[in-house]
Amino acid sequence: MSSFDTLLIANRGEIACRIMRTAQAMGLRCVAVYSEADAGAMHVAMADQAVCIGGPAPADSYLRGDAIIAAAQATGAQAVHPGYGFLSENPDFVEACDAAGLIFVGPSAAAIRAMGLKDAAKARMVAAGVPVVPGYHGADQGDDLLAAEAAGIGYPVIIKAVAGGGGKGMRIVDGAAGFAEALASARAEALAAFGNADVLVEKYIQQPRHIEMQVFGDAHGNVVHLYERDCSLQRRHQKVIEEAPAPGMTAEVRAAMGQAAVRAAEAIGYQGAGTIEFIVDGAGGLRPDGFWFMEMNTRLQVEHPVTEAITGVDLVGWQLRVAAGEPLPLAQDDIPLRGHAFEARLYAEDVPAGFLPATGRLDHLQFPGGVRADTGVRSGDVISPWYDPMIAKVIVEGPDRAVALRRLCQGLAGTQVAGLVTNLGFLGRLARQGGFAAGDVDTGLIGREITALSVAVDPAQTTIAAAALALTGLDRAAGWDLGFTLWEAPWRRVDLGIEAEVAVRILAPDHFEIRVGDAMVEARRGVGGWALDGAAMPAACVTDRQVTVFGAETHVFAIPDPLAPVEDSAIGAGLTVAPMPGLVRDVAVAVGAHVAAGDRLAVLEAMKMEHVLRAARDGTVSEILVGAGDQVEAGTPLVRLAEEDAA
Repeated sequence: MSSFDTLLIANRGEIACRIMRTAQAMGLRCVAVYSEADAGAMHVAMADQAVCIGGPAPADSYLRGDAIIAAAQATGAQAVHPGYGFLSENPDFVEACDAAGLIFVGPSAAAIRAMGLKDAAKARMVAAGVPVVPGYHGADQGDDLLAAEAAGIGYPVIIKAVAGGGGKGMRIVDGAAGFAEALASARAEALAAFGNADVLVEKYIQQPRHIEMQVFGDAHGNVVHLYERDCSLQRRHQKVIEEAPAPGMTAEVRAAMGQAAVRAAEAIGYQGAGTIEFIVDGAGGLRPDGFWFMEMNTRLQVEHPVTEAITGVDLVGWQLRVAAGEPLPLAQDDIPLRGHAFEARLYAEDVPAGFLPATGRLDHLQFPGGVRADTGVRSGDVISPWYDPMIAKVIVEGPDRAVALRRLCQGLAGTQVAGLVTNLGFLGRLARQGGFAAGDVDTGLIGREITALSVAVDPAQTTIAAAALALTGLDRAAGWDLGFTLWEAPWRRVDLGIEAEVAVRILAPDHFEIRVGDAMVEARRGVGGWALDGAAMPAACVTDRQVTVFGAETHVFAIPDPLAPVEDSAIGAGLTVAPMPGLVRDVAVAVGAHVAAGDRLAVLEAMKMEHVLRAARDGTVSEILVGAGDQVEAGTPLVRLAEEDAA
């Protein structure tokens, strides 16, 4: 590590904190960069020095390579770690770092470019003897040629943007009749997202699994793999829960896949951490001839902790050592493989509303013992509309898959988040889903089970009772200060904003009754704490807005505000409001326009995604209350429809 002693982390959030933990443990001085929105962020507090590089929008801060390089030079940093996202796979930034005399902790610009376009990357993989999915990856983009190639490959086929990622510019086509329309749609989306309308056409694998191999190379010609991760649990091509090793993996298939991954990295002279992603035919079990190269991520992956868990390797530590010119610490045969690990991505998002990103303040955030929680936020922090709404990655490990999965379920049940809508309940239900528990995973599982996975379980009487005790503070009171009398104790009503009437009666300092509708719950305090009907009382958090009761399902009870105005019941139908803070990208209607229910009214950009806001009913537009380019807060009125009797 003699080549540098100060590292600038060109990122934010959990990955900046994760990199900093290893770098500081290795004795490196760490410099953070931050936007105006992140001035009080966790990664800023952790750093030895921090530099503000611009406004809250990524284009004004974290995507400004010039500002990041200037910050490195001003603080004496000799190396830059990009994390993932932002500039991590931008070859121009790598070259700018090289020109400035800075060490880029990652691959060369040439290696990034070699894998940056899917069609060119696949042609290179064919030359290297790496299996690729049958398809057309050529430069001729004529409609007729692409249609003919699709017919030759055989339907179903998938159209993909060559410069894309994250599912954009991607369409599945079941037959020739729908090819032209799908091609036009994919091209338009690809051009808007990436500035490149070129596509490739491939055979669509109908029972696909997404299995990737972690690879690592150094400047001395060594390349190894650190086994596989299964990332098949996805929604809209975004990973949700990852695990290592892959369920059903055999030594024969692992060896074949690992050798293919190493050949892929060697073909481009790769240095540093990278991931070779394979699409795998899950029908009939894994087999050596049933996987094909999909793409390479030339950076550290979000899900790298599961590989660290099963190998005992600190991948960030390896990155820093390789960037300093050291050889890989282990040869292929010396890399251990032990146990099983899972990672679940905890997000601020509203699952029943279609995984709509959420924003706001984290009133409470706590993780249980026995889990690794990689996070970049703390209780009291704000999830802003400017960045990805990830709260944390919850990582568990065990000696085998069954034990690790039980620990994942326990870890999610023990995770406490209050103040924001999250996907925590969804993750818990997914971890308990029968097919997943059996290891029967493929990329379509969440889509098939989305209804069951999205519906929250109604709170039990004991959950409501716990909320009542928490709101009244009786679970924290002591001694005889509870108003206990020798005559019959009165019932104290508790308003939790639910239909059932809830009331509490004190029988003794350590003995209460809680009435929930027609049901009765008994609360007793013993040496282990409070118990409800003989079972341990779940933990709860009370804020000025709500009561949150934690457990396998997190339940939130709004605290009614007696001074709040009566809500206009027509607002949802007549007035479209911003569901979250964001930037108005487009207003698609004009005053006087007639719209039908479901018609596009406006487009809001938030959390790096575009959200189409649609009419709730038929009607005539009476007011446009915002314009394209306006920054709005949650609840801001956008478009108003005329009253129905006036339309």
